Amino acid sequence: QVQLVESGGGLVQAGGSLRLSCAASERTFSHYAMGWFRQAPGKEREFVAAISRTGVGVDYADSVKGRFTISRDVAKNTVSLIMNSLKLEDAALYYCAASSWAALATNQHSYDYWGQGTQVTVSS
Repeated sequence: QVQLVESGGGLVQAGGSLRLSCAASERTFSHYAMGWFRQAPGKEREFVAAISRTGVGVDYADSVKGRFTISRDVAKNTVSLIMNSLKLEDAALYYCAASSWAALATNQHSYDYWGQGTQVTVSS
């Protein structure tokens, strides 16, 4: 079973940047497609970004395209989300997720394992 631990959240001013990281416990980390999701208070959890097992395939929600970048480091068993030009509406609890069977998934139901989340707060 994969354990995922997110880090890097915090308070940032609008227009600023943050880098989120997700560390995976599984040595076969490269067997999993990975994704980032977020959930703001009173809203449903939504897709943010995904990356394939090889790291070649990536996908982004329209709301973050051009601002966020997802990447993975197989040697370190980590996946990162670089967030630039942050907006007030990006504030949320951000979750890392792993899929053992999907190649590249935007649907949260495609993911088997989830982290506990890291909070991102954006101030004006």
